[in-house]
Amino acid sequence: MLQRFADTLVLSWGRRRAAFALFFGAVAALAQAPLGAFPVLLVSLPALVWLLDGALSQSRPTLPARMRVAALIGWLFGFGYFLAGLWWIGGAFLVEAEDFGWMMPFAVLIMPAGLALFWGLGSALAAAFWTEDWRRIVALAFGLALVEWLRGHVLTGFPWNALGDGFAANTLMMQPAALVGVYGLSFLAVLIFAAPAVLTDPLPQSGRGRFAFLLAVALLFAGLAGYGAVRLAGTGSADVAGVRLRLVQPAIAQRDKWVPENRQWIFDSYLSLSVGADGASVGEAHAADAGTAGLEGITHLVWPESVFPFLLTEEPEALSAIAALLPENTSLLTGALRAEGETRPRDFFNSIYVIDSDGTIQDAYDKVHLVPFGEYLPLRGVLESLGLENLTKVPGGFTAGYRRRPITPVLAPPFSPLICYEIAFPGEVVNRDGSRPGWMLNVTNDAWFGESIGPYQHLHQARMRAVEEGLPVVRAANTGVSAVIDARGRIRGSIALGDVGILDANLPGAEPLTVHARLGDAPLAVMLLVALGVLVRGRMRAARDQGPGATG
Repeated sequence: MLQRFADTLVLSWGRRRAAFALFFGAVAALAQAPLGAFPVLLVSLPALVWLLDGALSQSRPTLPARMRVAALIGWLFGFGYFLAGLWWIGGAFLVEAEDFGWMMPFAVLIMPAGLALFWGLGSALAAAFWTEDWRRIVALAFGLALVEWLRGHVLTGFPWNALGDGFAANTLMMQPAALVGVYGLSFLAVLIFAAPAVLTDPLPQSGRGRFAFLLAVALLFAGLAGYGAVRLAGTGSADVAGVRLRLVQPAIAQRDKWVPENRQWIFDSYLSLSVGADGASVGEAHAADAGTAGLEGITHLVWPESVFPFLLTEEPEALSAIAALLPENTSLLTGALRAEGETRPRDFFNSIYVIDSDGTIQDAYDKVHLVPFGEYLPLRGVLESLGLENLTKVPGGFTAGYRRRPITPVLAPPFSPLICYEIAFPGEVVNRDGSRPGWMLNVTNDAWFGESIGPYQHLHQARMRAVEEGLPVVRAANTGVSAVIDARGRIRGSIALGDVGILDANLPGAEPLTVHARLGDAPLAVMLLVALGVLVRGRMRAARDQGPGATG
């Protein structure tokens, strides 16, 4: 049956081959949150191998021709993958459909098409080393892992739904990210899940090498799972003494947020929810003393991204109300808009404030990694002349902050501030100057995307960063999923998407510095170099076997 399935894909051509590539790319997206059905990669990635087998086995004598056809198949596969995994981005354009709705089809199609170019490039690179044995699996892992890293860095980067995120679909398989990071897991995902494709290779040609390769891959997977089990079974770090958090999730619809007449209602909602009023559901990361009355015993109150539909520094009454809300020695950590300059146009920043019980802003962080088209317009002059504007409608868009730096609130260890999708960037969530924080604070507003799969993917990436860095993540979202995550990616407590509620929790402790936190992408570089060595050696052997008359 497996042979028949493989033959169907190998022998397909034209539109039929294109349809298969799109379909199995979309199937691969099921490995991502919220489904986390990572076994689908055992079907979709071998399917990609067989489609490439069929295309590259036909009469294409030159390497450029082989790379072009592989690039097309890889692009189609990637387009299906990103379309199925990122369709929810279109929801942001429907919040104010009268202004932005016309852009929605373009965003839903153009972004996956652009991201799929990376997978086309990765498949083309694999085609340069393609063979008829197990080495082609190494070639595909090399090509796709390399372009996944590029996708996270080129043009400010967009690493969302990396293949490694699908590999790490559950807490057990997430743990190896502490060693190799999500990009390293992307390499391992292709190597492991595409390996069954060699089961259909002709035995006389594949010989013992096929079985040795499959055995090595099986042992690798077992070793990764074993590492995860051992790590999760170990005693974790103790909670930080003397710190008690309260996360507030108001679930305010994005369409309602910036309506002028809603200003007071929104602000009052935060004040009342913070003390457990208005019928808010109360969550508790530890079952004991759930539902603390008021803010008694709370040391840090956490509100999500861009809470205020006004500039807090220009509303002294609001700061006075916050001071009246906070007990002595309780701090508010909140997202807010910040402006600089006395004359227009002013510079606006997407920020995090630390406010003490006197209503004084003690510190602030300005978002460094802004969202293209959402918070600023690339090539602003050209695109504004075409009638485009950023989704937030901030005049001129947001200005990027200078750099990420740890913030030290009263009574708590320093934290790394991360606003919205800054949490999605591996290796960029913590300042590498030696001042390691004790935790990460991620404030976000996922109301742009409604009750879609997007917020669950965002939560999953926060868990991955916790494992990679060995640091807990405190995540406050406007409409979910708010959560407290320990340094091994386990969710201590959460508020469901769309729910109005508060969550009381201790602050989990930090783990010792992980291998990935210490070495960054060096393990990935080693894996890529070893794979390249295997591929070059295989090409040299193939050239010797074919003799001086070989072409390609």
